[in-house]
Amino acid sequence: MQLARTILGLAAAVWLVASYPLSGGGQKFILGKLLELAFSCGILAVGSVVGIAAFLIASTPARRRDFAGRLRRPVSAALLLAAGPLCIWVSVETLKGNLISDQELKDFFFGLGLPEFICFVLSFFALAIGWLAAVAVLLGSSVYTLLATYLCVFTCFMAKDVHQLLPALISPLLVWSLFAFQLFNGPDVAAPPEVLYTFMLGGPLSVTALSVWEVRRLRAHHAITLRRALGH
Repeated sequence: MQLARTILGLAAAVWLVASYPLSGGGQKFILGKLLELAFSCGILAVGSVVGIAAFLIASTPARRRDFAGRLRRPVSAALLLAAGPLCIWVSVETLKGNLISDQELKDFFFGLGLPEFICFVLSFFALAIGWLAAVAVLLGSSVYTLLATYLCVFTCFMAKDVHQLLPALISPLLVWSLFAFQLFNGPDVAAPPEVLYTFMLGGPLSVTALSVWEVRRLRAHHAITLRRALGH
């Protein structure tokens, strides 16, 4: 059901963009979507930390130790996501020459006692190889960061590994925060208000409904409730 909702949401977004003109240019639209993805990731990161911390604090000591033992994958997901922007920053700083400069390379080779011509040649090749490597890392880490961000948002930072209830409790926080962000940021397309707000409300309402349904199914079919999850 969650996958079907996602596919329908993407289809609705494509139809909306294809049917109505963009409020700004295409570049502004793409940058806006990237900003929304980053905002989603930030909201989910905060929500996951708060949700997991609340579970740990409110649970019994035995359950607390159990939950703490399940934090490996959520923490790993956060660290893997942070690796992408870190690689982007290192690549950009390398391309700008802030990490190491031509003169520093020359001084390094001069310090080895090599002839001046050899030092110039080696520093040139080192800079060229470093520049090409930085470009490759920048492109690869940009794609990696986008994919990792999407997966972290889609899986709620692996919060289900701590407990099955957490994704259903955290997801509504994300979608309603995004709804507020879109209201503040303005519409992406010049659509009539009834179409625009139906589309904007469709995501939060459908995700909230699915979360409620998920919580009810966990209780009805697996006897999983918040009280039992906390060990009370």
